[in-house]
Amino acid sequence: MPFQVCTQRSWKRPYGVGLLVTGLDETAAHLYYNCPSGNYYEYQAFAIGSRSEAAKTFERRFKGYDDYTPEQLIKDALSAIKETLQGDKLTSFNCSVSIVGQKDDGTIELFETIDAKRIQEIINSMEVAEAAPAEPSSMEESSDAAPMDI
Repeated sequence: MPFQVCTQRSWKRPYGVGLLVTGLDETAAHLYYNCPSGNYYEYQAFAIGSRSEAAKTFERRFKGYDDYTPEQLIKDALSAIKETLQGDKLTSFNCSVSIVGQKDDGTIELFETIDAKRIQEIINSMEVAEAAPAEPSSMEESSDAAPMDI
C-alpha cells in the first residue's frame, strides 16, 4: 500500500485529478470544480486541462449569457474550445457538447448530448460566418477618403 501514503498522511499532497461535475436540482443546473487538493468551488462556466486559460477568457463575457438562446450558448462553447486548439481544426470528432438543465417547457432534462452531426453543422456555420467579408465601414465607402500609404 505505498501508493496510499500520499492520501493518508497530512503532510503529503494526495494524488488527485481535477473534475468538473454538473448537477441539476429544483433551482437550476450547477457546475462544480473539484480541485486535486480536495476543495470544490461552484462556477457558472469553467475550463480545466492544458491550454484551458484560452477558454477561460470566455468567462469574462458570462454576464450576457442570460439572454442567449441554446444555439448561441453552444456556438460560444465551441468558440471557447476552438481557442484552445493549437494547429488542430475543430471538428465533431475532437469535441462533444452536452446540456444540463431544463427544457423550454419547464420539464427537467438531466443530461442531453448533442449528436456529432449537429455539432459539425454548427461548426460549419461558424466557419462560414468567419469567412464572410466584413461590412465595409462608412469611411471605406466615402469617395473623399484619401488612400493610406502603407
